[in-house]
Amino acid sequence: MIAISQYKRDAQIFKALADEKRLQVLDYLQRGETCACVLIEALDIPQSALSYHMKILCQSGLVSSRQEGKWKHYSINSQGSSYAIERLEQLTLADSSHSRMCHCQRKSS
Repeated sequence: MIAISQYKRDAQIFKALADEKRLQVLDYLQRGETCACVLIEALDIPQSALSYHMKILCQSGLVSSRQEGKWKHYSINSQGSSYAIERLEQLTLADSSHSRMCHCQRKSS
């Protein structure tokens, strides 16, 4: 069984992936590290909106940031990406060795 904190981390990752703008950010970051000013222009969103989305992506572990002067630079975190892929597989691949019988099918004694 997985610890509750594990599910909280998973929820952060999947929340980060459940938004169109954040998916656009990840798609853009595939090209390499990108300054926030470039993302603002490329995605045509205000700085406050980008900041909100980047906070969620960074908290999920999918994106890393570094400060350079007054601007932040963002990149995909390969460890976070690998972890997300692994967890998605673990959560969605069927494991027939742990089949459970429905309670309604059990015979009463």
